[in-house]
Amino acid sequence: MTMTAAPPRPPGPRPWWETRPFIALLILISMVPLLYPPVPPLVDLLGHMGRYRVQLDLGDSPWLSQYYEFHWAAIGNLGVDLLVQLLAPIFGLELAVKLIILAIPPMTVAGFLWVAREVHNRIPPTAIFALPLAYSHPFLFGFVNFSLSMALAFLAFGLWLRLGRLGKTRLRAALFVPISVFIFITHTFGWGTLGMLCFSAEAVRQHDRGANWFRAGYRAALHASSLALPIVFMLVWRSDAPPGQTADWFNWEAKFQWLKMIFRDRWKNWDLISAAILVAVMVECIRNPRLGFSRNLGFSALVMFLVFIMLPRIIFGSAYADMRLTPFLFALVLLAIRFRSDTHKRTANVLAVLGMAFYLARIATTTASFAMAANDHRNKLEALNYVPMGAKVASLVGQGCVDWWSMPRNSHLGAMVIVRRQGFSNDQWDIAGTNLMNIRYDAGAFSSDPTEIVRPSRCRIARKWRIVNNRLRGDWKIDTALKNLPRDKFDYVWIVDVAPYDMKLVSGMTPVWKGSRSMLYRIDK
Repeated sequence: MTMTAAPPRPPGPRPWWETRPFIALLILISMVPLLYPPVPPLVDLLGHMGRYRVQLDLGDSPWLSQYYEFHWAAIGNLGVDLLVQLLAPIFGLELAVKLIILAIPPMTVAGFLWVAREVHNRIPPTAIFALPLAYSHPFLFGFVNFSLSMALAFLAFGLWLRLGRLGKTRLRAALFVPISVFIFITHTFGWGTLGMLCFSAEAVRQHDRGANWFRAGYRAALHASSLALPIVFMLVWRSDAPPGQTADWFNWEAKFQWLKMIFRDRWKNWDLISAAILVAVMVECIRNPRLGFSRNLGFSALVMFLVFIMLPRIIFGSAYADMRLTPFLFALVLLAIRFRSDTHKRTANVLAVLGMAFYLARIATTTASFAMAANDHRNKLEALNYVPMGAKVASLVGQGCVDWWSMPRNSHLGAMVIVRRQGFSNDQWDIAGTNLMNIRYDAGAFSSDPTEIVRPSRCRIARKWRIVNNRLRGDWKIDTALKNLPRDKFDYVWIVDVAPYDMKLVSGMTPVWKGSRSMLYRIDK
């Protein structure tokens, strides 16, 4: 493995994978999986849509005001929320959300390609292998503010590199004060990642100009200080918010699983093979004497890996903190690969063709997976035709005894009760200091997430469910959930994808609709 400086751009026409029409095609292809689903089938997104409905209609709804409170605040987690506030009055909530989510993968792809272009003075064919990571595990999980902020961070990093290459550092410093604030408001992780990328890249640039590493680091810190203003916002935000739980440090088993799960979607073998293909490309770069790594992005990848190692799984009550970085760690390593000197045309063409084949294969399977999920959602959401406006619905969504590979896309299906019926759903997050919405309605132990998740009654659950401060902590079994459900607090029970349960536990409930692995009961009053 060799770290190299960027070679000058060779004379002559661009190879086919660097032409502008082909780059535009690569960006547009990334939108294909999201064209068919009316609601993007991302796990947590449906839950967020419930919150969006509250923020839009709380003041005008006689029902939502009984169940929820909403207060705007300057926190580092507002990207899609603000765009929804802008676009929903024009397009309606569901179409506005689709348009916003539809923009994230092409922005991510464009950011990857721009960074590669600025670092290498060209786009190496190996950069194409990084593009499927636009549909990585965090995005499919529905971390949409995070995903939007990371797309913006890579686009901003491309601009940072370009202005540095052109010597316009004063203009860069002026521009990146508002840019850093904008990305911070979108999501804190994007701002933190941008700061890390800009500092590490500037340190390498200063070192390449003759400074020793200590002086290069000092100068890089001065340049990166133009991104420091959001620290003030963060201190104000966290000083007013409850501390929240920060836990699960150095969980090596989980971190190894996150590395394997970068493409986790539906078909485990294909997703694991896809991750292995990326590792094989990296190994080939180490093995092949014609290939090497950019010092710039190689150093950035090393810094991100150290951050991934140090991060706990839970920060301020928000889970999967370390998991979110894994696809972008892979992306940085792949984007760092280049030819050491002159491009070997035959090798480059083979890599470009293989990269394009891999990209198209991942897009095709993701499109099929999304279409299957969208059809399943369409069938199950017919239940809402039998739910009156303002109804209180307890959703119970089945999952396995242990989490299976396929993404649990129905976990927050109950939030569509809020979106389409302005009712109450027991699936909303109750994380103080992170969400702008608070739950006002007291449904006992079934007031908030994760009470909607149930396991088969045959499971031997290691974490026994318990109630702390009137909130569920742990896992329900389906029979236990039905037995403990406070019927006086709800009007309907919506059972989705659950294992067989004791029918005696639904006595006193009237079935009003049945669909694919789904049943809606009205609680007899």
